[in-house]
Amino acid sequence: MSVVDVHAHLLLPELHAAVERYSPSGVAAAAELELRRNGAESQAHSGPMLGARIPKLTRLDARLAAMDAQGVDRQWVSVSPNHFYPWAEEGLAVWIAREANRAVAAHTAAAADRLVGLGVVPLQHPERIVECLDDAILGRGLAGVEISSFAGPAPREDGSESPRVELSDPRLEPFWARAAELGAVVFLHPFGCSLDERLDRFYLANTVGQPAENAVALSHLIFAGVLDRHPGLRVVAAHGGGYLPTAIGRSDRAWRVRPEAAGCAEPPSAYLRRLWFDTVVHDAAALRHLIEVAGADRVLLGSDFPFDMGLDDPAREVAADLAAEGFGEDEIAAVLGGSAEGLLRRSA
Repeated sequence: MSVVDVHAHLLLPELHAAVERYSPSGVAAAAELELRRNGAESQAHSGPMLGARIPKLTRLDARLAAMDAQGVDRQWVSVSPNHFYPWAEEGLAVWIAREANRAVAAHTAAAADRLVGLGVVPLQHPERIVECLDDAILGRGLAGVEISSFAGPAPREDGSESPRVELSDPRLEPFWARAAELGAVVFLHPFGCSLDERLDRFYLANTVGQPAENAVALSHLIFAGVLDRHPGLRVVAAHGGGYLPTAIGRSDRAWRVRPEAAGCAEPPSAYLRRLWFDTVVHDAAALRHLIEVAGADRVLLGSDFPFDMGLDDPAREVAADLAAEGFGEDEIAAVLGGSAEGLLRRSA
């Protein structure tokens, strides 16, 4: 049985240093926003946590050694979401995407039998996304791209704000069409939360913000009919899709009784079996429910490697949770790696 972790990150210090040289004011404004969103206490704890994990985030040997210790055969590697740079102006944003794609490709190619790479696209510039998707898939041989739950509004250097881009934005239609055509994996991983300062204490920016952002982003995809128009999409949602799978009945109710919520062809719950989800839910009962509503073939092992909010021993922890919840060997094998390998074969 192959064990595949679809949620593992790569940090690119050289890229960040270059971005800071090109736009010191943009990096400073983004850091100020992060402090406002997360709060000083969380930022003070996150610094040392991140520092202790730099080797695993940057060095191939440390990554492979950790995978061996975890019993993980393959990782899908995506950049740490701080490399989205949603505030970057068009030219810089496209350069960042191409450089990130190059760096991910180089890192994963050094252990091609163990690592699968996911690139990035500039979500805040819809008119440039397709070319960056092509760069990732066709130019660099990556399996897909990682995107955030939304982009903007973000401050620009001229003092204006970029427009918000939701995943239902009509300007993204060419991106969804091209991703489906290429069979690219689209890994949905939020960065930041639009609730901002309401979550600036108790680490709510992560514990509440991430699940909320996943639920909002997936709801935009579903209710706008994106999955109807592009049935070949391979969207994988981090953090088990957040709150949406556990509260999907409320979405179904709105679809039945509210005309403005009837933009998709079927009840929203039907689309959970057209999406894929990772296992980073931190609760055995929630994981059982996710498999019940989406199917074992749609739930993929994920760890959020190597951050503290991830799973330290993903394969063994998830296998134990699933066994305790009564799932059989075939379902456990599907979640631990079979479904992820099948998804890549479908995307190839």
